[in-house]
Amino acid sequence: MTSLATDEFEVDRADKIVAQTKFGQVPILCVKTGKSELFFVERHHGKSTTPPHSINHRANIEALSQAGVDSIIAVCSVGTIPDNFPPGSVGYATQYIDFTGVDMSYHDQSARFTSMTSPFDKHLNEKLHSVLSPIQPGLKLDRTYWLAHGPHFETVAEINAIEKLGGEVVGMTMPRECKLAAELKIPYAAILVSSNWAAGREPGNSLKDLDHDEVSSNAESRLAPVIECIKALTQ
Repeated sequence: MTSLATDEFEVDRADKIVAQTKFGQVPILCVKTGKSELFFVERHHGKSTTPPHSINHRANIEALSQAGVDSIIAVCSVGTIPDNFPPGSVGYATQYIDFTGVDMSYHDQSARFTSMTSPFDKHLNEKLHSVLSPIQPGLKLDRTYWLAHGPHFETVAEINAIEKLGGEVVGMTMPRECKLAAELKIPYAAILVSSNWAAGREPGNSLKDLDHDEVSSNAESRLAPVIECIKALTQ
């Protein structure tokens, strides 16, 4: 669910397609590598970079469903709260907390309730753990993702409250995808790339402002472990 350089893979074929869904169009990069076929969707796609609160999640997940994917691996840039998951760390989500109050479902016309007790696929997370653990020995990899509404970063007071309620990393997108994938019964996992300290948690400078460009640049610099995870999952 993010942009990754295809030169990191042994590519037999790469095609750019535009999926047509009832929720809108979705550009997809389809890559054939060995026996696997990968479908890359940039969640912020659009004429310009779509802000997080305006992402068309229903179209994105529906497009992947139409492509017949076996599973979805999301790549998420997150702000980090605990000091044992500093910027540069790469882990995976085991739970999320969404108190935004924003509905996200394919079932708008009839009541259908989907269990989210274990929102992330256990088998996929085990694979992610087997790849990431040797790269980052001793690091606690499993984390709880707190969904912030966006596009604003959080206040210091909000981060303090989020920590008390069990949030470990903060982001603005992923759980909405996870809910839709669950409704379509597509196994889903989320790789968490810690790009920055959350508001008020910068060591030695608790008043440091968060900068969008800096956060994005830090996330892009930590994609090597992500590439290794994707390679392992496609073998």
